[in-house]
Amino acid sequence: MNVDPPGLDLTRLAAYLEDQGLTRGPLTAELITGGKSNLTYVVRDATAEYVVRRPPLGHVLATAHDMGREYRVMTALRDTPVPVPRTYHLCTDPEVIGAPFYVMEHVAGERPPMTPALAHELIDVLAALHSIPPESVGLADFGRPDGYLERQVRRWKKQLDASRSRDIPGIDELFQRLSRDIPRSGAPAIVHGDFKLGNTLIAGGKVRAVLDWEMSTLGDPLTDLALFLLYGDEAIDLDSEEKGEMANPEEIVAHYAEATGRDVSRLGWYLGLACFKLAVIAEGIHFRYTQGLTVGEGFAEIGEHVGRLVARGLTEV
Repeated sequence: MNVDPPGLDLTRLAAYLEDQGLTRGPLTAELITGGKSNLTYVVRDATAEYVVRRPPLGHVLATAHDMGREYRVMTALRDTPVPVPRTYHLCTDPEVIGAPFYVMEHVAGERPPMTPALAHELIDVLAALHSIPPESVGLADFGRPDGYLERQVRRWKKQLDASRSRDIPGIDELFQRLSRDIPRSGAPAIVHGDFKLGNTLIAGGKVRAVLDWEMSTLGDPLTDLALFLLYGDEAIDLDSEEKGEMANPEEIVAHYAEATGRDVSRLGWYLGLACFKLAVIAEGIHFRYTQGLTVGEGFAEIGEHVGRLVARGLTEV
């Protein structure tokens, strides 16, 4: 008898996917470890193997964990220089497994430690993403780039308020500083929203797939660059998947600027926003953990990152 992993009813899923012509007969599944947001499973029948993604259990913030958004952007990027898994089916009916979900290709790859060469490879992929005209891949209406930064600041403040369960010194001051001095954005681009080594699969030193597009939209691409730099900052110690030897940040910024032609003179503000955003995300995960609504390991220390992120953000803005 197959055991259902948390959040996935295999009997109902098997019947549904067989109706879609994707699988036949009983399914087995395993939760892929490491994810602290959407739940990701490898699902198998007797002959085929897929990946299924669904939102987390319990406390889900408005506009977060959008399955349709992930599915649409990966489908649109299929034939571009940005490597993504092939997408096969989106189910928006929450009655099937208890939440919307989608099915995509299982890409072989690994998540090695960061190296300077790998950092440059990742920046090349990010620059390629930011150089794709959204209308050329059917994403002209994927977001509202006008006022994007203003909405980002407001949105993450709203998400913070929805997850407040304790006092966080300095976080409201960081919000106020960000609000007072918002830069003027350049030309809009497709923004990943959480671009880092841990959201890619690597083989032979090359990016095989960029994953985790749940926060993608059209907006200011320097938000992606700032997040990437912050994830690689050893002083923050945010994500063990990013450990290794990061390339010199100044080299990374110069490489990106040359590849895209973007003005990076206000990058400090974007780093402050990245700190605010990651602090709010970490606080939301901490809140779910305290409510017993997380699945897997590695959640107990998440709340400790929030203060470090706020402190770093206040030095940038």
